[in-house]
Amino acid sequence: QVQLVESGGGSVQPGGSLRLSCAASGSIFRINVMGWYRQARGKERELVARTIYGGSPDLADSVKGRFTISRDNDKNTVYLQMNSLKPEDTAVYYCNALVRNMEYWGQGTLVTVSS
Repeated sequence: QVQLVESGGGSVQPGGSLRLSCAASGSIFRINVMGWYRQARGKERELVARTIYGGSPDLADSVKGRFTISRDNDKNTVYLQMNSLKPEDTAVYYCNALVRNMEYWGQGTLVTVSS
């Protein structure tokens, strides 16, 4: 079993920045994929960014140039640096991990971008 604990959400004005963190714990040998999804009110959950073990990061077109995803394999932690935030980035952000073909989700952290 794997647990994902997120932190770093909150409220920010347009143009501001936030950094999300997600730490994985439990029965982990290697996390194949680790990343972030988001779900805005009334919309489906969508991929924001993800990292594949040993591979390049993958970001949604809507966040390219503004968001950066990074990963610390020693700490089993993934980070999402969000800059130049827009109101349309408002959503609940969920950490996601794929471990031995099993998918795990965090509890979600709310990001609100509003003036």
